[in-house]
Order: sequence, then structure tokens, then C-alpha cells
Amino acid sequence: MTDQKPDRTLDTDFFRRWLTAATAMVEREAGRLTELDSAIGDADHGSNLQRGFRSVMTELGKESPAGPGAVLVMAGRQLISTVGGASGPLYGTLLRRTGKALGDTPEVTYEQFTEALRAGVAAVAQLGGAKAGDKTMIDALEPAAEALGTSFRAAAEAAEKGALATVPLQARKGRASYLGERSIGHQDPGATSSALLIAALADTAEATP
Repeated sequence: MTDQKPDRTLDTDFFRRWLTAATAMVEREAGRLTELDSAIGDADHGSNLQRGFRSVMTELGKESPAGPGAVLVMAGRQLISTVGGASGPLYGTLLRRTGKALGDTPEVTYEQFTEALRAGVAAVAQLGGAKAGDKTMIDALEPAAEALGTSFRAAAEAAEKGALATVPLQARKGRASYLGERSIGHQDPGATSSALLIAALADTAEATP
């Protein structure tokens, strides 16, 4: 599969491989995520996501979710139940809402996934009360969801750009907002991990024949 819009449908296996790739990326980058979080948060973002995604992998090994939507709903449920702090509910909401929007079909089109992800991102924004520019995961997710209309890789690049753009921002939501102007100059860990999730999506697409 190229980095353009695929002309094939996305099946259950694609979404399982996406979560597997995301887990590997979180494992690899956990230290950096925690380092970023130590500057403006509770210094546990990396370890929390490690625990959550490991739990997702464990459940995927036990269960055989029937359809892309079921895979993401299950993953979201696991993240909510195992990830501490705000990250669990936010990431869990992203995946659960996206999964519910996909429904129970065995395969989905690229366009259906694009619309579902946008619904998931909107649900995260509503839950956290955040908008673009507040120095949160929304700064990576909103541009990614928009760019997904072009290609998987465009979405990953937009998410990475959004995460980097949080450095000069003052945090207005979450734990970092308590620091006021002292939050300026630090990259937001949630936006960074969100960019990793979208990068894993693009890598999965490009590795798909």
C-alpha cells in the first residue's frame, strides 16, 4: 500500500497491526515521553502508556475482535481501565469513539476510517474541553485527522508538525496549565505521543501490500 489513499478496504488485521506498531513505538519512545512529561507534568506519561498498550496487546492475544470497529473499541476500553491520569480516558475515548463510528462491518473504506477518526478526535476535544492552541494532544490530532483526507503519511507529518508547534505555546488545559508561562518552551507529551500513534498508522499502511 502506498502512502496515498488506498483503493482497498481496511480489515481487522490492519487495525490489529496498527495497534501492534503503536505499542512498539510507545515502548521505544517511553523514556522520551516521560522526560517531556517531567518538565510540565507528572513524569509518568511514558510509563502509563506502556502499561496501557501492553494491556491492549494482552487482550488482543486473548480475544479475536470481529471487525475494525471492535478492535478499536476493545483497545479503548483497555486504555481507559489501565492507564493512569488523564491519558487513559482521552486515548480510550479516541479509540472507542473511532471504533463505534466504524460500526460492526468486517472491513471499512479509507473514507469511512477518515470520518471515524475525525469523530474520535472531536470526542477527545469535547471530553478534555481543549481546542487547537491549548498545548494538548488536540494540537497533533486535529491536523492529523484533517490531513488524513490526503494520505496516511500526510496525516503523520501533520501530527508531528502539530506536536512540535506546541513548544512555544502556553498550556491552557491539563496539569501543565498550572505552570502558566513556565509551560512555554516545552513540547507537550500528549501531542507527542499522539503523533507517535499516527506515525504508527502510516507505517502500518506503508507496510501493507
